[in-house]
Amino acid sequence: MSVLKKLAGETLSYGFSTIIGRSLNFLLVLVHTKAFSPSELGINVKLYSYIAIATILYTYGMETAYFRYAKENPQKYYRIILTAIITTTTIFTGLLFIGAGPIMSALGYPHQETFLWWIALILAIDSITAIPFARLRLEQKTKKFVGAKLFSIFVNIGLNLLFLLVFKPIHDGHWGAQLQADFQHLYEPSIGAGYIFLANLVANFTFFIWLKKEFQDFRFEWDWTELKRLIIYAFPIMFMSLAAMSNLMFDRLLLEELLPAGFYPGRTSQDALGIYGNCYKLSIFMSLAIQAFKYSAEPFFLGRVSKENTKENLALVTHWFIIVCIFLWMGVSCNLFWLKSIFLKREIYWEGIGIIPVLLLANLFLGVYYNISVWFKLKDKTYLGTLITLIGFAVTISGNILFIPKYGYMASAYSFLASAILMTILCLIGGQKYDPAPYKITSAILYILAGLLAIELPNYLPQFIPQLVSQNLGIIFFLIFLILKEFSIQDGKFSLKK
Repeated sequence: MSVLKKLAGETLSYGFSTIIGRSLNFLLVLVHTKAFSPSELGINVKLYSYIAIATILYTYGMETAYFRYAKENPQKYYRIILTAIITTTTIFTGLLFIGAGPIMSALGYPHQETFLWWIALILAIDSITAIPFARLRLEQKTKKFVGAKLFSIFVNIGLNLLFLLVFKPIHDGHWGAQLQADFQHLYEPSIGAGYIFLANLVANFTFFIWLKKEFQDFRFEWDWTELKRLIIYAFPIMFMSLAAMSNLMFDRLLLEELLPAGFYPGRTSQDALGIYGNCYKLSIFMSLAIQAFKYSAEPFFLGRVSKENTKENLALVTHWFIIVCIFLWMGVSCNLFWLKSIFLKREIYWEGIGIIPVLLLANLFLGVYYNISVWFKLKDKTYLGTLITLIGFAVTISGNILFIPKYGYMASAYSFLASAILMTILCLIGGQKYDPAPYKITSAILYILAGLLAIELPNYLPQFIPQLVSQNLGIIFFLIFLILKEFSIQDGKFSLKK
């Protein structure tokens, strides 16, 4: 029980910055979908997909390598890894600056190379600060980590509001002709949705303010022998992460290309991409839980040596992680009838609402996969993780190519779900062979099926029941089932069953 409390405490600390910050960031969906049409936001959906993939190439698994080897000599590996990251980041960023014009033309956005320059700088800052942030996690300096992340998020939100809810309406004349005449130069229409990139870039620069001490402690240290050792460990992690992120992002990259013209009546392929990409963001609630947990669990199970990070505790933590994620899956899926009107301001975006329960479940399985993947990192069998992820990637790509022309963006959602389930099963099989842990597999399956029944229950209830009640009745039944199964009452107090 103590390990649950400890990890729950750290997860909540990281979760405070992650959930509060991402939730505030998520509120920007309201701003973006109000300010721009789906086709206008298509460039952001596509380019941010590439950013997510490029971030992995920029750090090439070194963050996980740092957790794995820092316990031997924290300062030494901090300097070696950060030296390598700064060197390669400088090279990658220079190449993007030089090739910005041809790259943007190839992506279908000619004369927009300024966007790629901003993106290159965003990537550079993210990669250079990744290891200092990892150091804060390893040293359990949660407050500093949280402060840096939240401050950057607030800056990003503030700039988005300024650009899109103040400067843009003034330029468009919504606040009167006089203000339009005096201040219309504050907004440049040709940049449009590019202001989202600009706000992100300025916010990222604030990281250097918070990480001043971590960079003052840094000295360039190049050690080919150690670097080769790190690369051998890290590169399979990179390929695994690359395949995993491609698994998450390639549906958005393929959808616009593979969707037949006129598939959705009155909608272009760019509209469909914008609808899918912004509805996808409603699955962020599951991603928040996964990310917050990873921040605390990865250093705990990889970077520390203690009596607590045992296989039994890993299984216990995974069991409760699944339960929490199921509540998130049910909570969002059962309340889409009112969440959609709050977060997706234009009704055109509501057309894609059906993908959200599927994507939430897919992310749930992906979270389980991340949890149980500790074995190949501890046993230095990261190549097996790469193989599993590549298989999942192949399923996603195949599903999208085969079924997008027939089923549209629902094919993308179900392909991702199939991939996440298969990866979880393969990872579980491999883990039980090389480093067995007593996972509660039967209970996990039972809870997921119960969650599915809770989501489907409203479809079979009488119409006269108030919608808020009918939609959430299944969650109440699930909670009762959970309490009866997991808890016992002793001396008037609830306690976990053993």
